[in-house]
Amino acid sequence: VQLQASGGGLVQTEGSLRLSCVTSGRIASNYLMGWFRQATGKEREFVAVMRWDGSHKDYGDSMKGRFTISRDKAKNTVYLEMNNLTPEDTAVYYCASSPLIWGARTRSDQYRYWGQGTLVTVSS
Repeated sequence: VQLQASGGGLVQTEGSLRLSCVTSGRIASNYLMGWFRQATGKEREFVAVMRWDGSHKDYGDSMKGRFTISRDKAKNTVYLEMNNLTPEDTAVYYCASSPLIWGARTRSDQYRYWGQGTLVTVSS
């Protein structure tokens, strides 16, 4: 499985961005597709996750109500729609995938496959 993230960039506070994660290789329906982020000097943080079959979704506490994870199965692509961005959202965003139980969904160390990261910068 290979993942390629894109869509990052510079945006002003309260702006929006949509990140994309194109997948290749075989992804079974029970795979989890996650987004994590890492700001400079901070640990990697859970952002959002969904099962590849679309049956479950979850978000980090500070992302609820602002971020939406979705997928286009025909395009083998997972999206992260981010709205009402603040400077605290500035980070490198990574997509990740793995056959995982739902209970492990927020644990970055459990994900097997990672994209290269895309930088999101939110200016004040």
